[in-house]
Amino acid sequence: MSAEKDNRAEEAVRALKGEKRPEGYREKSLRIHGNVCARCMREFTGKNLKLLTVHHKDGDHDNNPQDGSNWENLCIYCHEEEHSRELLGDYEDGTSSAKKDEHRVVHSSGGEESGSMGALGALLKEALKK
Repeated sequence: MSAEKDNRAEEAVRALKGEKRPEGYREKSLRIHGNVCARCMREFTGKNLKLLTVHHKDGDHDNNPQDGSNWENLCIYCHEEEHSRELLGDYEDGTSSAKKDEHRVVHSSGGEESGSMGALGALLKEALKK
């Protein structure tokens, strides 16, 4: 097992036991970049600090340089928007697996996807699963 997988397993066990973990990249990012969303500039304190997340600029969650150069603090709303934008961009560029498989999106009954979002909604759900 790799060291990274060992660390993830240890964190999971610590979380289940309710133990505090050593300062991770989230805490370091908050210390370096402050309690402010880098997009909307909203400040977070106290109970709402949990709404501030760390976005990995290069998309690699294992790339955590100690200087914080791959991190930006984003509120959950801006973070969701960032990832949605990436997902839709990949879809439009044809690099998303959902775009390549869009002709295969069918209901279990064999008909076309229906519902409030239709086929695009189903494609987004599939892409998010991956």
